[in-house]
Amino acid sequence: MNKNIIIKLSLFAAIVLGACSEEYLDQYPYGNYTDEQNWENQAFVQGLVGQCYEYMDRDYNNNNGYYLDGATDDAVVTSSTNSMNLLAKGSLVTGSDPFAGYWQEDYQAISLVNLFLKDNRGLKTKFILDRQNDSLVRYRLQGEAFGLRAWFQWDLLRRFGGKGMNGEMLGFPIILEPNFDYANNLGIQMNVARNSYEECVKQIQADCDSAMKYLPVAHRDFLASAAGFSTTYAGGRFWGRLDGITMKAILADMYLTYASPLFNPGNDQTRWGKAAIYAKQVIDFKLTVDGAQSSGFKAANGIDWLNPNFPGIVYTSRVAGGGSATSTNINNTSMERNLFPSGFQGYGVVGPTQDLVDAFPMKNGYPITDSRSGYDPANPYKDRDPRFYSSIYYNGAQIKKDNTGTLWYTFENWENSSDAVAAGKDAAGKNAVSRTNYHIKKFLSRKVNFGETTVTSQPHMKIFYEWSHMVLIYAEALNQLDGPTSNARFGLSAMDAMKYLRTRKTYDNVNLFTADPYLAEVAGLGKDSFNEFIRNERRINTCFEGLRFYDLRRWTTNVDDLNKPVHKATVTRNNDGTFTYGKEVVGNRVFRSLYLPIPYQEILKMDKLVQNEGWESWSR
Repeated sequence: MNKNIIIKLSLFAAIVLGACSEEYLDQYPYGNYTDEQNWENQAFVQGLVGQCYEYMDRDYNNNNGYYLDGATDDAVVTSSTNSMNLLAKGSLVTGSDPFAGYWQEDYQAISLVNLFLKDNRGLKTKFILDRQNDSLVRYRLQGEAFGLRAWFQWDLLRRFGGKGMNGEMLGFPIILEPNFDYANNLGIQMNVARNSYEECVKQIQADCDSAMKYLPVAHRDFLASAAGFSTTYAGGRFWGRLDGITMKAILADMYLTYASPLFNPGNDQTRWGKAAIYAKQVIDFKLTVDGAQSSGFKAANGIDWLNPNFPGIVYTSRVAGGGSATSTNINNTSMERNLFPSGFQGYGVVGPTQDLVDAFPMKNGYPITDSRSGYDPANPYKDRDPRFYSSIYYNGAQIKKDNTGTLWYTFENWENSSDAVAAGKDAAGKNAVSRTNYHIKKFLSRKVNFGETTVTSQPHMKIFYEWSHMVLIYAEALNQLDGPTSNARFGLSAMDAMKYLRTRKTYDNVNLFTADPYLAEVAGLGKDSFNEFIRNERRINTCFEGLRFYDLRRWTTNVDDLNKPVHKATVTRNNDGTFTYGKEVVGNRVFRSLYLPIPYQEILKMDKLVQNEGWESWSR
């Protein structure tokens, strides 16, 4: 092994999540160690695993989050030169690829865990004197290493997997040996081919299976205590690190994609079955294990985006930031700063579309297109599904301190006025406001007001998997297998799974539907109608999380299905102070491919790589 590689690796700062939101530092030696001395330093060995968590997002303010929704029909990025707008318009160039960095980071993480796993060196390391506690640490780290490799492989597969220009369905190059081409460009140059999509699925499955052999089912103090383990070396202290239940969530997510039309032309039912099985195992764990604790998970409770210890979480990132508003770590208010409009001292970088707003039903559960819904186009924001009010700011919406206290802000989105009153301060077209006359509310703290002398801030994180994700995966997969109402296979029908989400409180802790006749009605229409219903529920439940971009692709085999106009709201203020609402096209989607490109710089480096279909101009 190259000694310089080890020395370079020893300089990484590995910050990983410890007890709940508490952070701790895995120290590295200073570089004056030989190879063998490094392996005798347990902090160095732990750091190989710990550093990998640094490659995971910590909030939604990135190209994996709401910016990615800006390349779908759910949102529009305000800047016309943003790479997501270029992608959506079919004009993305090699020098502005917003995904190239993820390829590099994924392989950097894989390089580190491959080094840890090589010849079981990590597993053979002695970390502490006490034999039982040493075993806990060794097994946990070994499991995390396998789990992290599965995590970053799944990221590569979901992002870059697709039909190559050679007509084959390809994944990513599977690399299981230490290689440092992707760790600061050290070591030998790689030149490897992409493995088949199926081979990548099998490898991720194998790594998840290996991880589950070593990891606890979940990092919970009550589970550690019941097993007789010290909560110094097991339990909730490691919340935020991978565990067994997270591996099942990854597999459920992966098989849902693998079973979908784009990647499953033969409609292999076993893939839907695996997605349902793994999702149901997570659901059962949340209901019967986490849910059995007095302060544990309750299916009816709404998600708390600002609570890193929210019991509905399956797996979450490290906390992005906290402390005072003057802290050098500005991540604690970065999403508020980016998503608030200029009138509330923000940048309005992304705006929800009218198309997404129309997807939210009414408070009685019926779609706005149903005559029984009570929808009034002249008063479109009245009596809507409470999830709409928790997710989107609209004309007349208010920001109140803690959502119930002092009125801080009222949105004014009228663009023109028949009584010569100036356009509203939040009207589309103004500087630092969205282009759609809507702004994102989801994720944002109701304590942040940049106009106050002392700005109260809260930490943010990215919730990779939580209760609703597993319910949606299960319902979609089971409906494909058995239709909406059968519970013979797993004891829970797709309709009853969706009932969990239709009776769950909103992000603002508001009750949802007390009666829901539409749910039973659409279930009675059969598999196809219920599939469309699930897709719409997935859309509104996961909006701005960066999931719809991949959903829209896996659900179709024709890129033309993506190439539709997206709309904004038009708002006119009338002489009497009322408003007239309409919609108009704010942009067109012109995608060239159902797949993302393999980064051009990688194509140039490795002549064995095959580019994805539709990106011929990005090939050699």
